[in-house]
Amino acid sequence: MRVLLLGGGGREHAIGWKLAASPHLEALLAAPGNPGLGAVAEVVPSVPADDVAAVVRLAEERAVDLVVVGPEAPLAAGIGDALTDRGIAVFGPTASGARLESSKAHAKEVMRRAGVATGESVVVTDVAAARKALAGFGPPYVVKADGLAAGKGVLVTDDPAAAEAWARDCIDGRFGEAGSVVVIEEHLAGGEVSVFAVCDGERALSLQPARDYKRLGDGDTGPNTGGMGCYSPVDDLPPDLVEHTMARVIGPVLATLAAAGTPYRGFLYAGLMLTTDGPKVLEFNCRLGDPETQVVLPRLEDDLLPLLADAAAGRLVPGALRWSDRAAVDVVLASSGYPGAVDDGHTITGLDRVGDDVLVFHAGTRADGDRLVTAGGRVLNLVGLGADLAASRAAAYAAAETVDFHGKQYRKDIADG
Repeated sequence: MRVLLLGGGGREHAIGWKLAASPHLEALLAAPGNPGLGAVAEVVPSVPADDVAAVVRLAEERAVDLVVVGPEAPLAAGIGDALTDRGIAVFGPTASGARLESSKAHAKEVMRRAGVATGESVVVTDVAAARKALAGFGPPYVVKADGLAAGKGVLVTDDPAAAEAWARDCIDGRFGEAGSVVVIEEHLAGGEVSVFAVCDGERALSLQPARDYKRLGDGDTGPNTGGMGCYSPVDDLPPDLVEHTMARVIGPVLATLAAAGTPYRGFLYAGLMLTTDGPKVLEFNCRLGDPETQVVLPRLEDDLLPLLADAAAGRLVPGALRWSDRAAVDVVLASSGYPGAVDDGHTITGLDRVGDDVLVFHAGTRADGDRLVTAGGRVLNLVGLGADLAASRAAAYAAAETVDFHGKQYRKDIADG
């Protein structure tokens, strides 16, 4: 098969690395790709993932059999619709399906119709309504921009003034149109975990869970980020959590969307909070998580390519996927200033000294002559693999100390108990 992978971050590098191992792969293109993907794919940096017309043109010119969409922005922009209209198979939902992520208010409505357990919420479009909703919930306050905000549109705080100010900032344009609608939610307490599924419109197969770390600093301090690290397997979960999520969350949501005439094909990510009242959904993503992908796919023993091709064609075969007993721990190296403004262009050193028990996935890098330099907030994912979490963690942190660039920052407590 000839495959086009859209995206250029750490998630896409991990997906491309896994696809490249398939005996069914004839050629792999990556647009726009990154230097890491360049080792396993033909990179097409001139085509942005969310340029719908350019992506369709590239897929047609290169006789692509399947397009695999990594990030959310192209999905929200309708890349799935455009490719399907041209008769090109695509693994990724339509723009309507992607609204599960691109609109938190819409996701709440779908969950209500599907009978999915989630926190109470109020949707507001002005500050006065936000103030009233905040008073109704009480602390801790959870305030979210409705649309896509690169994982940075959420504030959780005990300070009502800060919560109101965040709502005001969203409505006033901090996140552009993504914040013109604000969702104020009930705070859910408990352990957080991500459960993923491969969906074909009617059926779904579950992937292994992972636990990520959203806050910038150790001990879950500092601002929210796109994710500073994660690990899999997660050994403190209820024994039937995945089965429960597939039966009570993924299945009902797929059925609800299919009944509405918008069948969902692609990855579906349920972010769960394990409350004292049972699992409740915090959010949906219409793609794999980043950095969760980087620890889940290395543990998958099945071939990813036919799995995605079957799902795109609506013909998933029921059954359980095969998983390695190995553990994986991902430590994200980020630039100074992240998740705010960062200073790019710093030389990255030490990658040639990383151990064989570590996978390196590029998230924000670029080539500058013969140098590899930083080119984003999250720069690299260092994924330690081992017989257990302790061994994997040791490998990942040894690599984190070895790899260096100016302003490097990373959490020291990923998978630490």
